[in-house]
Amino acid sequence: MVPGIWYRRRGARSDHAILLTGAVIVAVVLLIALFSPLLAPFGPETSSPDVSQPPPSLSEVPVLLWQSLTGQLVRPVHWFGTDNAGLDIFSRVLAAPRTDLLIAVLSNAFAVTAGTIIGLLCGFFGGRVAELVMRVSDVVQSFPILISGMILVALAGRNAGNIIITLGLLYTPVYLRLTRIEVMSHRRRGFVEASRAIGLSESAIAVRHVLPNSLAPLLIQLSVMIGFAILMTAGLSFVGAGVRPPTPELGLMIANGVEGLSQGDWWPSVFPGFAISITVFGFAALGNGLERLHAA
Repeated sequence: MVPGIWYRRRGARSDHAILLTGAVIVAVVLLIALFSPLLAPFGPETSSPDVSQPPPSLSEVPVLLWQSLTGQLVRPVHWFGTDNAGLDIFSRVLAAPRTDLLIAVLSNAFAVTAGTIIGLLCGFFGGRVAELVMRVSDVVQSFPILISGMILVALAGRNAGNIIITLGLLYTPVYLRLTRIEVMSHRRRGFVEASRAIGLSESAIAVRHVLPNSLAPLLIQLSVMIGFAILMTAGLSFVGAGVRPPTPELGLMIANGVEGLSQGDWWPSVFPGFAISITVFGFAALGNGLERLHAA
């Protein structure tokens, strides 16, 4: 086989493997978020009397699984242990994606809608107003996003709705700039000139022809930005500027478990930390795989 063809085929297999890995992880996270009330053995906000119960040791896990499958397990087990408030960590890890994904998806939906509309107008029509909008966008992006998020949430109030609006505002410049770049690269192409020649208005050309050809990079960016939004939500909760306890949220769970690390209680923070790592990796891999296939 010719080396160049072999490398191209190997690269294509790698791209598909990355895309498949990301898609599987994202699908599993979505299913967990959807069916967590059925999967969780305890209420995610219900305290248990055995507060100090540690997580099962590795040697006990196979036995517990076998007892659960054969119906010998009489009562639910704290698979990941409990935190200092007696809340079941396994149930909270299953329930947390509902909070994190809801905030991430809705904030990005807000950002991509606003950014696409403004970016389309700035990129296709231009002018002084467009330049002013881009300078404002530069100012917004010049500040550290976590600091900006903390300030805005502190001013608006700690609840999911305000976090969604805050992240939406902070992420809008990302989609705005990407849309503007894509629109500017398409507005001088042949199909645009042909549309003008047949008498279509500038607005119709922008909406019917330029915008649809600019959406693919936005969808790729959307996958990556959802992962970033999950991290941002967790970061805000970790520093005390996110959702309020006892809401099941991964960053809040990590923050609550940090105090116990010095005493050897690793499980309240390690399990949610692992969950957020896998989730963000899944969205990043999905976006990376889509980007490689689009570039090919």
